[in-house]
Amino acid sequence: MAHHILKATKETVHLGGFSHLLTPALTIDSGDTIDVETYTGFYVWEQAPSAFLTPELIDICQNLPKSRKISTGPHLLTGPIYIRDAKPGDVLEIYLQEITPRLPVGFNLIRSGWGVLPEKFSQPALRFIDLDLPNNIAEFPPQSGVKIPLRPFFGILGVATPETNRSSIPPGNYGGNMDNRELLPGTRVYLPIYVPGGLFSIGDGHAAQGDGEVDVTAIETSMNGLIQLTLRPDLQLTTPIAESPTDIMTMGFGESLDDALQNALENMIGFLQKYVNLSAEEAYVLCSLAVNFRISQVVNTPQKGVHAMLSKSLSPQLQGILDFRF
Repeated sequence: MAHHILKATKETVHLGGFSHLLTPALTIDSGDTIDVETYTGFYVWEQAPSAFLTPELIDICQNLPKSRKISTGPHLLTGPIYIRDAKPGDVLEIYLQEITPRLPVGFNLIRSGWGVLPEKFSQPALRFIDLDLPNNIAEFPPQSGVKIPLRPFFGILGVATPETNRSSIPPGNYGGNMDNRELLPGTRVYLPIYVPGGLFSIGDGHAAQGDGEVDVTAIETSMNGLIQLTLRPDLQLTTPIAESPTDIMTMGFGESLDDALQNALENMIGFLQKYVNLSAEEAYVLCSLAVNFRISQVVNTPQKGVHAMLSKSLSPQLQGILDFRF
């Protein structure tokens, strides 16, 4: 296994979406680890304070090649990363070893026409929020005494599909903009692969976010990560799944929260049938008794997200059930 460093530059990031036609920013072997940089704020950098800006971000925003501008989404993503021998039908394991904010400031943006209450909050509003990295908090509103614990995670973990200009906004079975605040360091995320090499991209760093992300954004900030990418030929998946040290998670996406909840539930039932050998009815009952369903996000049109969380403390059988190494 090798270790790589993937800097975020105008040659290694792409804007707005995913495409299987993108030139890979890095080629690796299964099991390799990567120190990866990500940036955010492509559309707000000219209004940002100096602490938010680096020479690399300014260069990206001013000089990003047209070929790296994929679709209409607002996200800067680092990648794609090509994994040798990855092929459609395989499963990619993303082990999130470390996630750290790059900068002592992030932003929150209310976008006109977006969010849960677009008619009530119809005017765009951009706020830059200081991050107290030594104490791992953000105070908002400023001088209010309200201190938000920082829980850094990547909002977007996704692979390419046969589409040439898929927007980065909606999540799906390829992962993408899941905005699941439980995907913290120590978690492993599993995604089905759709194109040769997988073409994995990462970004949309969030320093803190509430379940739902109701005004469209979290505390968006540039983020560093240490990840490991491994092919898992022993798994067969058609939707994302994750395992943290405490929980197994299935994801559900849909145009309504009802649809997203139903999909997350059906995916958890399928997991329990396949890996715990429960009947469908037993799994359904167990989900009602012990599985927690949480709103991932409600703003990534047209796909809302729900994640189901099954505590591994319920049974020794759930510890390492997919041969994860916790």
